Amino acid sequence: MQLKGLVRIFAIALILICLYQLSFTWMVRSHENAMNEKATAWLNALYPSPEKKYPGNKDAQDKYADSLSHLKDQRLQRLLDSTTNTKIGLLKLTTYQSAKDKELKLGLDLQGGMGVTMEVGLDGLIRSLSNYSKDPVFTKSLDAAVARKATTNADLISLFEDEWNKNAAGKSLAPLFLNRSSDKIKFDASNSQVIAYLRQQSTEAFDNTFRILSSRIDRFGVSSPNINPDPQKGIINIELAGVKDPERVRRYLQSTANLQFFEVYNLNDISEPLLSAEKSLSSFLKGMKIDTIGTKQPDSNKVASTASTKAVDTNKIATFNGAAKDTNKKTTASAGKPGVDSVELMRKEAPIRSLFAGVPQPQQGSDGKMQYPANVAYVQKSDTGLLNQYLNMDMVKSQMPANLVFMYGKPENAAEGTDNILSLYAIKTIENGQARLEGDKVENARQDFDERSRPSISMTMNGEGTRIWAQMTKANVGKPIAIVLDNIVYSAPNVNGEIPNGNSQISGSFTTEEAQDLADILQSGKLPAPARIVQAQEVGATLGQEAITGGSMAFLISFIIIFALMLIYYNTAGWVANIALILNLLFTIGVLSALGFTLTAPGIAGLVLTIGMAVDTNVIIFERIKEELTRGKGYMLAVSDGYKRSYAPVIDAHVTTFLTALILFIFGLGPVLGFATTQMIGIILSLFCGILVSRLITDFYTNKNRHFDYFTSISKKVFRKANFKFRSE
Repeated sequence: MQLKGLVRIFAIALILICLYQLSFTWMVRSHENAMNEKATAWLNALYPSPEKKYPGNKDAQDKYADSLSHLKDQRLQRLLDSTTNTKIGLLKLTTYQSAKDKELKLGLDLQGGMGVTMEVGLDGLIRSLSNYSKDPVFTKSLDAAVARKATTNADLISLFEDEWNKNAAGKSLAPLFLNRSSDKIKFDASNSQVIAYLRQQSTEAFDNTFRILSSRIDRFGVSSPNINPDPQKGIINIELAGVKDPERVRRYLQSTANLQFFEVYNLNDISEPLLSAEKSLSSFLKGMKIDTIGTKQPDSNKVASTASTKAVDTNKIATFNGAAKDTNKKTTASAGKPGVDSVELMRKEAPIRSLFAGVPQPQQGSDGKMQYPANVAYVQKSDTGLLNQYLNMDMVKSQMPANLVFMYGKPENAAEGTDNILSLYAIKTIENGQARLEGDKVENARQDFDERSRPSISMTMNGEGTRIWAQMTKANVGKPIAIVLDNIVYSAPNVNGEIPNGNSQISGSFTTEEAQDLADILQSGKLPAPARIVQAQEVGATLGQEAITGGSMAFLISFIIIFALMLIYYNTAGWVANIALILNLLFTIGVLSALGFTLTAPGIAGLVLTIGMAVDTNVIIFERIKEELTRGKGYMLAVSDGYKRSYAPVIDAHVTTFLTALILFIFGLGPVLGFATTQMIGIILSLFCGILVSRLITDFYTNKNRHFDYFTSISKKVFRKANFKFRSE
């Protein structure tokens, strides 16, 4: 009797808890539907329908409809953001944000979005810890380890140790890691001690990368993200349900936030060494009998548009010593061949400059001196591959300053169609290509607007960064300083005077959204080890809705059929099984929501299977009770013996199924994990509802001097006349 009382209390408490937990989902859906109606009404009041705007023009209607859909989404998001702290629900006891955090979460496959698998690049970490060593044995060993990592499950540190032992012939690793080890590695440290240090650093780097990515995703504003790290494999699985801009997600997640501040070489600084290097390159190419270079002539329309904002002479490709060659005319003779295009001549005589879409012109400053722009040239995107190949050749690099690194700027003027033109910068580095001031000195970053009301990022530096920034700006008054993020120059403003307070600003052709994303990335921190997307899955909202519709239909049909069959076959006793079934589903969904699990399409499949498992328990028990009644036992004794003698097969079936689901849970990922989670919870609750709750309902009913009927006219005939041969003689 005491056990029945505990079951009753536990069942009632579980019902109330699950109803309370699921009420948050109902409140959120009601509030979001109301806001969606407001957004639709706002859109309809301000903008005409596509049919009215472009009657008879289907293509224009489709484009316009897409624009309207985007506007509506923005309006809806603003409405939801503005009601974050608004009380919702019938009793107004909770806020929208609080309810949103507690609602039943839907997976990527149900509401659309993006799923990515990111690999943490520990090879970049090892190079950094070695202070970017140029040791050939180190480079060879690490490259070989990275290549082997692609075809094995072994960790990179073990593979690197193996390759080093093969190639180094007993050489010590310790000297390579002394500068960056912060006294953790001594000069005479053994290789095993160095490997242990690298393993510790890689573990910390993976954990920090996971933490920073989690912080970025939280700032991204995605509802209910799912992030699963796998340290052994060095990968992080991320599901971002509901996102509608996959390209933005890629940029956001893969940015290492490697912010650097560099001094630059201007056009005048590198003109002579570049002309000298180009002369050597031209001779080499002629010696290789390469007459022409497969480059495209600059698009005069796009270059002209760039010139309007950059003050670039696009009619001429200027040489660095002041001469110019007209690219729009034909020369009368070249090497005895009349009518040769001057661009073709430039490709032979000046292979590097022929790839420039234009050269910025110096201007006279207020002090009467010539001021050179921060960039040294403009290059079309399509020509960057060949230009990089030339600039990285030893014969070119050997004649350039040793600390010179070429970098490209961020594409600008995309709205004007000139985003295929990039600025080329000559960056002045310090030891091993590093910057004098790194982004780890940035203490705070926020989205702001510059003096021309353009979106920008304002930054404040810590004490050390403030000191270095003051020294850099003081030494470069009247000169530009390049602000570089992930090897892309975002801006290179001229320094008007010393900046002693540690403040700086990144400006450029940002949208407000891009500026906010960059500020969030810088604020959350630099990735200690670069993470790259190795696999991506995009699920459209329409496909997600189809999955919900299909899964819900399968769930509803199976529920109705089983509900009806239990009544048809077991008469009034079928209500016991159906009540247990309803409670089982309520408990399963409620527990999933309360524990913060995400419901996926495989999870719905698990729920459908749970329906069968839930009634399976009652079928076994009821059939046993029917056998006891047929043998002439009284009702109370038949029910008691039926339950007792059914425990063994019921528990056996559930335990074996649970163990299978447990194996899937341990080794599965993604959809398999969702199915296994739902299945395990459903099995446990099926036992509780099928045995304890069903017996509680039966005893409650019989205590009123009533009993359930376990036979119908159909089931009596089946029970008495059915004779199935399960094996042949």
